[in-house]
Amino acid sequence: MTVDRDALRKWEKVRAFALGLPGAAEEFPWGESVAKVNKKVFVFLGVDDGRHPLGVTLKLTDETAHAHALAAPGAEPAGYGLGRSGWVRLPLGEKGAPEAELLCDWVEESYRTIAPRRLIAELETR
Repeated sequence: MTVDRDALRKWEKVRAFALGLPGAAEEFPWGESVAKVNKKVFVFLGVDDGRHPLGVTLKLTDETAHAHALAAPGAEPAGYGLGRSGWVRLPLGEKGAPEAELLCDWVEESYRTIAPRRLIAELETR
């Protein structure tokens, strides 16, 4: 499987943004990249080695953002029952996939639902 350069560019921007948030750390459970804050995942980044199509999975509890994300090409509620809690899987290589800036906004929303208040306060002072 070849890697879609536009999707990879988006993925790299989203990953860098997520890891730049206060207290964020990257871990590799299940052999895939995730960004965590306070030991809890706020974005699943998957793999960038071409084994699977590039995509991100994030938690969107705001109804408008959640509906907007699900309207993206190829988007779907996350598997393993996570979709019931607002998690959405977004493939990055689909024609018409959200731009990196919007994805970063959604990553920040996901972060805010999971991060402790002190880190959210730190984010707001930046």
